[in-house]
Amino acid sequence: MTLPPGLLISAPASGTGKTTLMLGLLRALADRGVAVQPFKCGPDYIDPGFHGAAAGQASVNLDSWAMAPGLLGRLMGVASGADLVLAEGSMGLFDGVASPGETGIGASADIAALTGWPVVLVLDASGQAQSAAAVARGFATMRPDVDLAGVVLNRVASPRHEALLRAGFRGTGIEVLGALPRLKSIEMPERHLGLVQAEEHSTLNQILTDAGAFIAGHLDLDRLIAAARPTQAPDAAVTPVPPPGQRIALARDAAFSFVYPHLMDSWRAQGAEVLPFSPLADQAPDDSADICWLPGGYPELHAGQLAAAETFRAGLQAFAETRPVHGECGGYMAMGAGLVDKDGTRHQMAGLLGLETSYAKRKMHLGYRLAELAAPLPGHAAGARLRGHEFHYSTILSQPDAPLAHVTDANGAEVPETGSRCGHATGTFFHLIARAS
Repeated sequence: MTLPPGLLISAPASGTGKTTLMLGLLRALADRGVAVQPFKCGPDYIDPGFHGAAAGQASVNLDSWAMAPGLLGRLMGVASGADLVLAEGSMGLFDGVASPGETGIGASADIAALTGWPVVLVLDASGQAQSAAAVARGFATMRPDVDLAGVVLNRVASPRHEALLRAGFRGTGIEVLGALPRLKSIEMPERHLGLVQAEEHSTLNQILTDAGAFIAGHLDLDRLIAAARPTQAPDAAVTPVPPPGQRIALARDAAFSFVYPHLMDSWRAQGAEVLPFSPLADQAPDDSADICWLPGGYPELHAGQLAAAETFRAGLQAFAETRPVHGECGGYMAMGAGLVDKDGTRHQMAGLLGLETSYAKRKMHLGYRLAELAAPLPGHAAGARLRGHEFHYSTILSQPDAPLAHVTDANGAEVPETGSRCGHATGTFFHLIARAS
């Protein structure tokens, strides 16, 4: 399979403007008729929605800690037929965990090295001038297997500031691909942990249009395209994650919005049928399904509505009497006995599990997870090892049911979010990404 050349957009740290650059590039190139396949490094599930809105092409996650080379190669195959690949990194270019997983430590640099995609480094130039070149030189030499295509200078204060920045790069061998003045009007809305998702932002298309024009006006797009290098996809031989059932009733609405697209695509490719339903619309899972799956999302934002959804709750309870029901993170919380919102009000949930959670005292739970199942999970036997990622702000008040798995973080330390099982009901706080080798 022939894949198009690619570039990876990264930065020294989060908050430097790489997402604004990524989205502006996707829209600017789309406006020029360039077919771009976007990717997102790491387990982020918000940014890909914005990528898709900008490029008109669904974005795919690539994760070096959770995914084996074969799976990464298979996912890269979606780029066949595109003209160019653009991948957005997460955090800083070399940031990851301390212990390697399937392919690496979860760093964006792992993906750049594996694929051969040169890195476009976004530098926040606020408060510095020639010193920015020293930062870039450090990044250019950190890993011999990672190439730097050039830098984009962001948040440039004035023409004088830009001149000083460019002077610092003379003689370094590092190309300045563009300089972006600070422009508040196109900064992206807060996305992480999803309080704003792509489909919920009414002015997103105008923001993307403005971002595309802004990027096109300050970057040499032809030079950037020329800096891309052929994609070196690894052998795509991989055993896919089996679907949890043949007919899958999938909760899908503003409260249950997240399951990794690569899993859904894989399940469908293996012959499974997905039957969406909306708990917020008080719909019960399709009775013809043989498994019900409640993805992660934001039940805490809709707890009152879920508590009042009697048809959904009764239908889910009836379904669980004879067939498996599984929830991930927000779905797991919705399967519990109760959920306390940020104001301290307790809302009745479905009651399939005894789990009680609270947002009254927010505590961030973030990181990769490796789970060894103590009991079967739909699609997986007891003893199976699964890789996933956890990200939420809820606190466990009570988790009385039998643990579903022995769960550790990326460094091998045990975590208390073991998941639960009771009858046909199972749930986890981590979102499944792939099976562990």
